[in-house]
Amino acid sequence: MSRRKPSTKFFLATVALLISCAAFGQYNLYQLYMRGRQMLIDGKYASAIDNFNMLARLDTTSYDAFLFRGIAKYNLGDFIGAEDDFNNSLRLNPVYTPAYHYRAITLSRTGKYDEALKDLQEAIDLRPSYDGLFFSRGVTYFLSQRFEKAISDFNRFIKKVPDEADAYLNRGACYLYLKDTTKALEDYETAINLNMFDPEGFIRRSRIYAMQGKNDLALADLDQAIKLDSLNTFAYFNRAIIRFDAMELNGALEDFNKVLEQDPGNALTLYNRAILESQIGDYAKALDDYDRVINVNPENVLAYFNRAGVLLQMGMYKDALTDYSKAIELYPDFAKAYYNRSYVKNHLGQFASAKHDYETAEKKVKEYRAKSNDTSSMGMFADTTKKFDNLLALDADFAKKDFNNELLQNRDVNIKLKPLFKFNLKTDTKVLMALENIYEDKRVDGFIAVSPVPLALEARKDDSKSPDDLSKYEAMVQEYSSRVERVDKSLEAFASGVVYGEQNLFNSALECYSKAIELNGKEPFYFINRGVLQAEMIDFISSMETNVQILSLDNTRTARARVQDQSYKKYDYTAAISDMNSAAKIFPKFPYSYYNMGNLHCLSGDLPEAIKQYTKAIELFPALAEAYYNRGLVLIYLKDNQKGCIDLSKSGELGIQEAYPAIKKYCMKDN
Repeated sequence: MSRRKPSTKFFLATVALLISCAAFGQYNLYQLYMRGRQMLIDGKYASAIDNFNMLARLDTTSYDAFLFRGIAKYNLGDFIGAEDDFNNSLRLNPVYTPAYHYRAITLSRTGKYDEALKDLQEAIDLRPSYDGLFFSRGVTYFLSQRFEKAISDFNRFIKKVPDEADAYLNRGACYLYLKDTTKALEDYETAINLNMFDPEGFIRRSRIYAMQGKNDLALADLDQAIKLDSLNTFAYFNRAIIRFDAMELNGALEDFNKVLEQDPGNALTLYNRAILESQIGDYAKALDDYDRVINVNPENVLAYFNRAGVLLQMGMYKDALTDYSKAIELYPDFAKAYYNRSYVKNHLGQFASAKHDYETAEKKVKEYRAKSNDTSSMGMFADTTKKFDNLLALDADFAKKDFNNELLQNRDVNIKLKPLFKFNLKTDTKVLMALENIYEDKRVDGFIAVSPVPLALEARKDDSKSPDDLSKYEAMVQEYSSRVERVDKSLEAFASGVVYGEQNLFNSALECYSKAIELNGKEPFYFINRGVLQAEMIDFISSMETNVQILSLDNTRTARARVQDQSYKKYDYTAAISDMNSAAKIFPKFPYSYYNMGNLHCLSGDLPEAIKQYTKAIELFPALAEAYYNRGLVLIYLKDNQKGCIDLSKSGELGIQEAYPAIKKYCMKDN
């Protein structure tokens, strides 16, 4: 049966229906309110957050600002931040029904069903005539697997709103979980009749037809769903499963390719495509797909087991041995993995160890047969009659455990830490808006004001300046040094270093920064730029030598055991850290020194010290979004997801849009 989440139409009701316009005392507040609300309606959630940030700062009593900012965060997958905003809305207005409603929705998405139900009851008590609350409570009961209560709420909603197709889809899903396929089919057909242009009804009905063995009807429904929505990945996915069962392997492969065109990192589809590719003998592509699956789901035992089978077919016994060992590490009762590893060890001449594996497998099978009523996953893996190279549907036992049940989750997202800060050449003419979280300091402003070239304190940019721009900056430095009046030679050398750095002329830039420090060892910003430059030089060298992804959270090297043996080369960031320490001693209140030290300690492998440095930076400048973002990723890497996700949420609120893919990858329930 389908494991898709219930329809959430009333979860995200149109913002315009929630409340009437508030009577603000100033026209600019009203404009902010209306503009932000329109951004929500248009789906411009990140921009809406920026807008409601300003509104919340201008009017600290605006519970609407927190409500709408929470809705924007919810839509971006930031449930922690959304819940916090709804809490603030209710703190300002304890009888605000929409805040209870949306907080309940958020709580249900994070698995806090009892708390969600409590909020929904509070909302119903405040506004019993709002039918959408019963729809939302029905969904919450569904998610908490209280299907009878869910049906009761959907019945109540349908009685008042009989023409809402989504209610029938959700009630049908409840009936399906209660094994009542007849009523489920009736509800799905009603939903189709109410809205024949929504592919969802056809997809749901196709699953029942497939369960009943009526593959022709199932395919017809999926064809219709794709006709209605040619980009519907769920329809292609389900059609691929049915085609595979009918041994239409090429058609199934085409459908999986369609899914991956829309969602290139979808783990479940990659896993299924890998199985197909291995069955048609395309082993290289199968290995690549298994690698990506393991990168997203590093504890997926079947991916290791099946990848080992492909490696075995290719005669790569050592790599196959590694994968079988990993599968056994994850599930010690995996009898088939022991049998297969025994076979591999025999080929490698490890006869004693092979015999031990074979005997272990026999013991596991004997134990399994002695308690044949064992339906746990451990028992399943001891069952040697079970095939493990079948495609996984969304309702497969293993898929429930190791893949997120939502098809469009578990994407292969490449998430990196935000880079180091230094003084770069300023080329843009961005106009700062009022109330933006900009770091302000007289010492920084004074340093920039006397510079021979325009500077901006910002994270390192990867884009290069044009030759014309660089020539212009070089001319500025020359003109500065040729003035009749006395010039600051250290500043001249520093400016030259900045220009050389933009051209990746590392040695020349380093020489200039060192000269500037020699002439004036009390200027902290000279040390900042030299330290960052030294880190950039290491970054450049490492990318040439080993293709190591500097400042990257995800370490995917383990997913490619067959790559030629090349040990991880650890680079020495001592000189860069020393420069940052020097800057911090001279100017202890400058937050970016500590932020940079956080990055450098992270690169050096000292993650606890990195967290300590990011925390210092945040204490000095609480609006330093990049510090929250990087600290959040490091905390998640250290398995402290709760604190890490709070930091990611804060960074998103402060404007780091990359926070939301990270939140979806690391902070969603079941990840």
